[in-house]
Amino acid sequence: MTTTTKKRTTTKANRRWSMVDGRWSIAIALLLCTWLSVGTMAAQRPVNIWQGTDCRHRVELTPYLVGGAASRAVVVCPGGSYFWHDMKHEGHMVAQWLQSEGIAAFVLRYRTAYVPAFLFRYRYLLRGNRHPDALDDLRQTLRYLKSHADELHIDTTAITVMGFSAGGHLAMMAAELLPAAERPHDVAAIYPVVTMDGPYAHKRSRRALLGENRMNDPSLRDSLSVERHVGPDCPPVFLVNCKDDPVVDYHNAVMLDSALTARGIRHHYLQYSTGGHGFGADPTRGSPECRQWKEAFLKWIRE
Repeated sequence: MTTTTKKRTTTKANRRWSMVDGRWSIAIALLLCTWLSVGTMAAQRPVNIWQGTDCRHRVELTPYLVGGAASRAVVVCPGGSYFWHDMKHEGHMVAQWLQSEGIAAFVLRYRTAYVPAFLFRYRYLLRGNRHPDALDDLRQTLRYLKSHADELHIDTTAITVMGFSAGGHLAMMAAELLPAAERPHDVAAIYPVVTMDGPYAHKRSRRALLGENRMNDPSLRDSLSVERHVGPDCPPVFLVNCKDDPVVDYHNAVMLDSALTARGIRHHYLQYSTGGHGFGADPTRGSPECRQWKEAFLKWIRE
């Protein structure tokens, strides 16, 4: 009797260990799958868009590619008042989200004035970086994507430029000021800087973009106020901002919406009550209300 009991006990113990081993095997397999999926969503090595050209600047474009057939592509232009970049929340987090949705994304570190120009105002004497440098970088990026479309697996007829804050202003400049054949297919302007003149102008962005020795030039202010230059051939626009934005006055987006409406340009404007500024694609920033913009964008772009 005793021997039989021991055998049954041993059998039960073995079964328990087998169940534990099985659970560990499943857990390890799931972890491996997760690791592999994360690996496929990693960014590719940045490329210098000006390599092989006469331009001596190094401007990095970081691809987040998707496999399979040619996909829609989005060029991501982070904000930062044209002085710096928010590469995390308005750059790489945005690209990772788009990539997870099967959309190839390319984060552009376009030329800005940078922090030393903000601190020391040396551009009264030296040129530094200023308009049209950022627009030239975006234009070259669009050319690069079209010339490397096969290896990047992207559809050149479906390239979006998505910009945040000052990057939204840059995106709209591409939609208005580039030759029609070189413009993006559509634009997403998220809490964008819009005007360079009047009471709603974001003065830091204006100073950075125009340069200290040109920021009071009325003709330049006018030419770079994107609400004033919406043409009949402007690409479709997805526009988002929050009424409680403490950085870029919400009237910027209101003026752009009015201009797009007046010209009959297809666009979708979402004005949220709460969310502030700078939330990008971060799932913890802003408000639950404003974070709905991502799903709204996906719906818009797929329609």
